[in-house]
Amino acid sequence: MSRTDKSIKDTELLYKDEYRLINEDKPPDIKYEKENSAVAAVQMFASFLLAGFGMVAASLLLDVVQHWEVFDKVSEVYILVPALLGLKGNLEMTLASRLSTHAHLGHLDTNLWSLVVGNLCLIQCQAVLVGFLAAMAAVTMGWIPDGQFDIHHALLLCASSVLTASSASFALGLIMIGVIVVSKKMNINPDNIATPIAASLGDLTTLALLSWIASLLFKTIGTSVTLPSIIIIVGAGLVPVCGYIAWENQFTKQALDEGWVPVVSAMVISSAGGLILDHTVSVYRGIAVYQLVINGIGGNMVAVHASRLSTSLHTEQKEDSVISNTTKLLLWMVVPSQLIFIYTIGYLRAGHTSSTPMFILIYLTAAMAQVFLLLAISHYMVKWMWKMGMDPDNSAIPYLTALGDLLGTALLGMAFSLLYAIGDKDSDLGD
Repeated sequence: MSRTDKSIKDTELLYKDEYRLINEDKPPDIKYEKENSAVAAVQMFASFLLAGFGMVAASLLLDVVQHWEVFDKVSEVYILVPALLGLKGNLEMTLASRLSTHAHLGHLDTNLWSLVVGNLCLIQCQAVLVGFLAAMAAVTMGWIPDGQFDIHHALLLCASSVLTASSASFALGLIMIGVIVVSKKMNINPDNIATPIAASLGDLTTLALLSWIASLLFKTIGTSVTLPSIIIIVGAGLVPVCGYIAWENQFTKQALDEGWVPVVSAMVISSAGGLILDHTVSVYRGIAVYQLVINGIGGNMVAVHASRLSTSLHTEQKEDSVISNTTKLLLWMVVPSQLIFIYTIGYLRAGHTSSTPMFILIYLTAAMAQVFLLLAISHYMVKWMWKMGMDPDNSAIPYLTALGDLLGTALLGMAFSLLYAIGDKDSDLGD
């Protein structure tokens, strides 16, 4: 056996031994009943609709706040919005997936307080660092084109991002714990609803807080740097304290160790999708609103798939087939989900593209291809992470949602190019 193989084997044995120690507290009478497919379908579809309308609400909110003075005077806030929402979304969805698995393992019944404290401290540590990272990216991208650095703008962005990330994580963490506890009491599988709810609430809450906090801090710009500096210093002080508590907690130690690389890597992958979007939007002005829909629905579906598959591995249930029952259910939901939001966009007059039969056919083909590829990748990625001794609950979802953004944007660009080629070559593609 090579040194590399021995290292992998040792890591896998250590991981399984840690879970064996945690599971000693699991009640001995827990039974994992076979889930009714119809019930699972209803639960998942309802959560997808909730997530989708949450996404629409966030888009409408952005349309309102973009006219606020802080967005007008500090243009870097625009850059901060997608970066912060994407990074925060990954943290909340991995939290939801992790807690769903603990719910199935019975840990919410026996170790609820430890889980609450450990996970709240974990996401505080992650959120503050992620908020700082997103702010630095926004400052850098705002500075490069003009070559001018404004210390007041940099402090405002950093303080707004850190305080927003910290506040949203605490509030959403408590909400997600409540959702999962209540869902278990109501015999609802949290794997079916937790990650879409986290996504829908995360975007809306984070955007609202960011806009409000940035607007308040903007009033102090040019007069004092004390308040933004205090916020940044307090945030920096939270990181080691919360990190230490999470490291000492048996339920979050591994997540603290494994959770950083996926989140940062996801930001890089999503940036590649952003470059594609930047090009396609300049050519096809109607693509932006549909990009939010295809990426949002695809990301939510693959997150549910990864969460369910991770739970099945933790609870030693068999789901070997790539085209499993979960995969079939999710693929069946693509068309009705997308149709609902296509007609919602048309009703709100939010798009610049006519919803012709040809457009709908080509768009749905792109959406189906995206979700099918994501589910196949999810199956192999989650199984590979488990085999390598990593917990998929901590690592899989950021990669998958970022790939969802990349695939969705690329396939949508191809769909619009095809519509342009066969249509009348104006803004109403496909007429």
